[in-house]
Amino acid sequence: MATKLRLQRHGRKGKPFFHLVAADERAKRDGRFIEKLGVYDPNTNPATIEINFDKTLDWVMKGAVPTDTVRALLSYKGIMYKKHLLGGVSKGAFTEAEADKRFDAWLGEKADKIQGKADQLVKDANADAAKRLAAEKVKNEKTAAAVAAKNTPVEEAPVAEETTEEVAAEVSTEEAPVAETVTEEAPVEEAKAEEPVAEAKTEEAPAEEAKEEEKGK
Repeated sequence: MATKLRLQRHGRKGKPFFHLVAADERAKRDGRFIEKLGVYDPNTNPATIEINFDKTLDWVMKGAVPTDTVRALLSYKGIMYKKHLLGGVSKGAFTEAEADKRFDAWLGEKADKIQGKADQLVKDANADAAKRLAAEKVKNEKTAAAVAAKNTPVEEAPVAEETTEEVAAEVSTEEAPVAETVTEEAPVEEAKAEEPVAEAKTEEAPAEEAKEEEKGK
């Protein structure tokens, strides 16, 4: 019976997570399995990978064939590298102590890379939060300025004073020609009043001459 190491799907639609299992290659993907070896959750950042190192290595050494995805996960956790080192020990290329030393060095480098990635993720998250906070602050300031401008009363007093002064100037300007007109028309009225008096004197002159003629007779 051939054994495969593969992922068994769980979780809801759009949010799946997987169990790493050893199962008969003839079994369905989500069917019966021989042993559960770990959990893989791609929904977190970084992804959560929890594998029983010793049991999984034992299955690999017995000839269990991992799927492509599971092989990538085992390589990430160092299981495939450990298998390679144990193969070198069995062939006499180096001792078991040397294999353990090399594996520990690899684990140290891997831990540094993982920590660096985690630190970068935190840094990016903080930068993104600061950027969003600054944008929100600018938006709030604009909103506050708009509200203050809307609630500020409009000062109309200076406009009213200027209008009053202009009206007074216009009134004084319009009255001046009226006074001049009256002054110019006064001599005309006097002339009209004098004309009848002159005519009266002219009409009375013949009457006086008639009286003097009667006295002479």
